[in-house]
Parts: sequence; C-alpha cells; structure tokens
Amino acid sequence: MSEFVLHGVPASPYTHAAALGLEEKGAHYRIAAMAPHEEKLPAYLKRHPFGRVPLLVHGDFELYETQAILRYVDRIVSGPALTPRDAKAEARMNQICGITDWYVMPHISIGISFDRLVAPMLGLPVDEAKITASIPRAATCIDEVARLLGDRPFVTGESLSLADLLLAPHLVFFARTPESVAILGPHRALRTWIERMATRPSFQATMPETLAAKAV
Repeated sequence: MSEFVLHGVPASPYTHAAALGLEEKGAHYRIAAMAPHEEKLPAYLKRHPFGRVPLLVHGDFELYETQAILRYVDRIVSGPALTPRDAKAEARMNQICGITDWYVMPHISIGISFDRLVAPMLGLPVDEAKITASIPRAATCIDEVARLLGDRPFVTGESLSLADLLLAPHLVFFARTPESVAILGPHRALRTWIERMATRPSFQATMPETLAAKAV
C-alpha cells in the first residue's frame, strides 16, 4: 500500500484528528508540516480551494475534509475498525462528528481555546469579549456531548470510534483553559473520557509538537 502523506498545520485540531486515525490504524504515514496561514497560499489553494487543513495524499489520490480522511483510512487500512457495525451506534458516531464540526469547533476551539492557548504563543491579543460571548454556547456543547456520552468509556460504547478521534483534540485542549473548570465541572464521565483520550499512545504520538518534530 502506498504511503500516506498528511499535509497540515500541526497545531490544528483537525490535523491532529487525522493523524490520530492513521496512528490508531497502524498506517505508515509522513507529516508534511505547514506554517499557520500557509493553507491560504496559491500553491495550496490549487489542491484545496477552501484553504483548510489537513490534506491527505495517498499515491495519486488526494483527499481533504477530516471526516472524509478518517473514513477513508478506516476503510482501506487493516486493523481495529473505527466505525461501529451497529446502525444506531454508527448514527451516534455521525451525530457527534457533526456536533464537533458545527458547534464544538466554532464555540469552543475558536471561541475560547484559540485565544486562551494559541494567541499568547503567537503574540496576538486575547479577545476577552469573544471568549465571554462564547461561554454560554460552549457550555451547551459540553452539556450535550456529556449527555450523549453518558457513562460509556467511548462515544459509541465500549469501542473507540471516529467520533472519539475527531472530538478529542478539541476537548483535551479546551480542558487546559480556565473557562473549562466551571463548564466541565458537573460532567465527571466526560472529564474521565478526556483524560482517557489524552493518555492514549496515539494521542501522545500526535501532539502538535510531536507532529512538528517528525515532519518532513
């Protein structure tokens, strides 16, 4: 099988999620690290006209959109299946994936985590007003994800799924913000899930600094 090459900004939760999928499947892959905003340059826009990361290259096949990448890798690479066979469990996985892209990303990762964790490292001003405005919707996201998770070890039950991989980079880093203390506080099972995901070997192997260090 051809080698996978993942193009992306290592600090992106979506680059992280795609790399998680490759790690969990035991796929042989390389990271082509991109600097922030490099995805907006003309050369990259020819490959991904929407200017987002990541982009997966597999031989002569190129694919963008993280959910599509995760599903493709899960289907063609042998190893533990990351898509449940049960229809209801698969539907729950798809629901959590949608919640992650449509609500967690804008209200938690962009609304809070970026300003609290990334902006200071880049020397950018912290938008306190944006953070404050994001808190109610972030709390709604966390409340609902916690409700859907229940007391299960993973989103769809006893086994890891694509939804866990897509969601984890967002919530593991959100848990490092001061705003997360009150928002995550009532949800013990979700806090346990965050810790479970953060300590998986695949997660540690795909931390932004690790991806950047092994990039080609």
